[in-house]
Amino acid sequence: MTTAPFIPDTAPFSAEQRAWLNGFFAGMFSRTPVVGGVPSPREASTPLTPLTILFGSQTGTAEGLAKRVAKEAGKRSFAATVLDMAQCDLAKLAGEKNLLLLTSTYGDGEPPDNAKALHAALQAAASASEPTRSLTALRFSVCAFGDTNYTQFCKAGIDFDLYLEKLGATRVTPRVDCDLDYEEKFTAWLSSALTALSSSSPVGASLLATAPSEVAPTAEKSGPAYSKKNPFPALLLASRNLNAPGSAKQVHHVEFDLTGSGLAYEAGDALGVFPHNCPALVADVLAALGCDGEEAVPAPDGSTVPLRRALTEFYDLGKPSPEMLQLVGATLVATVPAGVASKLAPTGPHHVIDALATGANKPTPSDFVRALKRIQPRLYSISSSPRAHAGQVHLTVGAVRYDLHSRARKGVCSTFLADRAAPGEARVGIFVHSNNAFRPPASGDIPMIMVGPGTGIAPFRAFLHDRKAAGAKGKNWLLFGDQRAATDFLYREELAALQHEGVLTRLDTAFSRDQPEKIYVQQRMTENAAELYAWLEAGAHFYVCGDASRMAKDVDAALHAVIERAGGKNSEQAAAYVQALRAAKRYARDVY
Repeated sequence: MTTAPFIPDTAPFSAEQRAWLNGFFAGMFSRTPVVGGVPSPREASTPLTPLTILFGSQTGTAEGLAKRVAKEAGKRSFAATVLDMAQCDLAKLAGEKNLLLLTSTYGDGEPPDNAKALHAALQAAASASEPTRSLTALRFSVCAFGDTNYTQFCKAGIDFDLYLEKLGATRVTPRVDCDLDYEEKFTAWLSSALTALSSSSPVGASLLATAPSEVAPTAEKSGPAYSKKNPFPALLLASRNLNAPGSAKQVHHVEFDLTGSGLAYEAGDALGVFPHNCPALVADVLAALGCDGEEAVPAPDGSTVPLRRALTEFYDLGKPSPEMLQLVGATLVATVPAGVASKLAPTGPHHVIDALATGANKPTPSDFVRALKRIQPRLYSISSSPRAHAGQVHLTVGAVRYDLHSRARKGVCSTFLADRAAPGEARVGIFVHSNNAFRPPASGDIPMIMVGPGTGIAPFRAFLHDRKAAGAKGKNWLLFGDQRAATDFLYREELAALQHEGVLTRLDTAFSRDQPEKIYVQQRMTENAAELYAWLEAGAHFYVCGDASRMAKDVDAALHAVIERAGGKNSEQAAAYVQALRAAKRYARDVY
């Protein structure tokens, strides 16, 4: 069997060009007879169906899946073009015939940064008193990605699906909303959507339910042996508290050994970490079930394991699924503590243990685990540079703890790394999650402005070490904030050394509780508006990392204010300036 040519990532093409070429070659070779080792010219001239694949991605997941869509589409006689939503507008959509749209949702139901402009344009057009049905020639399907722990689950995808329909486009298969464990739904959607677009007539909802899942998840031929599906058991080298005694926080610097993994990452990427549930929580669940933990139950892979191990390693004991609520007959309405998890869904039992405590039924162990979701990896911004920390990967993790309904609650992965995984002994499942949208400038001469309060400093520690190791000459400005300088100045000594060496050109801090009036990083931005604007005018890239719901919104508002004040612009002109930064990929956010 002849293998189709594959364009490597090192080839001089953009990501979109590579995806199109790989799709073209895959499609051509999957259906053409081979004569003398090359495709038959007659068959190779068979026209391919054009297909546009749009992605909205905040951390890289939807972008990676869009490239998978392109490869599969190429095998089915499509000429696929992968487009970042920032490259698309309403006029371009009006000229398209076939569209697959993949988007995540982040923060409080918001579209990803690269999707904001298109989302706003479609929303405005669809919300007009008499919407112009400008997309009547377009056939489409949407795959949305989100997290059911959040109230606005898949909201961005829901929006796009609705707006396209209102503007006259024809939905060929129903929208699919994917949770964190998205593989099965995604592959079924892709198979159904490509089958529907191959047809000359729209396909109804029944196709989605009956179409086989033909798209097998496959690793890149040149990719690492270890991935999300096969995490590397990395030795935990270090986990030390960065806060001084007396701090209200517990932020740990975490180091893993990558020796033998073959894993490679870049500054700006994230690390996926598979945690174990807290033994005390597992014990409470076992007590509520009336079990000793030795009962045999099915694991997600179909094997049989003891119940205690299943609850510790394989199943999520967080927000219960609808199936779990029905199984135990739970009716509790829970509240979310203010300032702790404001984006989490406010109704229903907060955790599985709450459902068990208030439910009228006591299920069998096997029925119980079948109603649980698989435990999912947590993604953390990498805080190291492979140039400066060869063979290692570092994280900066804040332990989450709060009380609710007279029960102490713990962040599953953050407290696993802070409290339970022993450095030098524990091996933790990890994988690299690439985020091409969050990188230092390609040229080391370009200035950077980095806003990273709290654990948001993580990728900027990586950026600074990366630039130092590369000998980059561009100026670097960091704005960091936390509660108190004496206890919460993360990486203080490192930052001082980088300043002394000339790598960190400027450091502005905002410690909110060191004075009667709280001060935050966005205030430091407006206080230094003239210089910040001068950096932007000199070509600086602007980065933000941290909380999406509050900090990132406040920083964005401050950025607009800086441009208005120092640039002498009105609000509309400032908005256009910021949008131009986004379009040029000079404004990037790693927010959560």
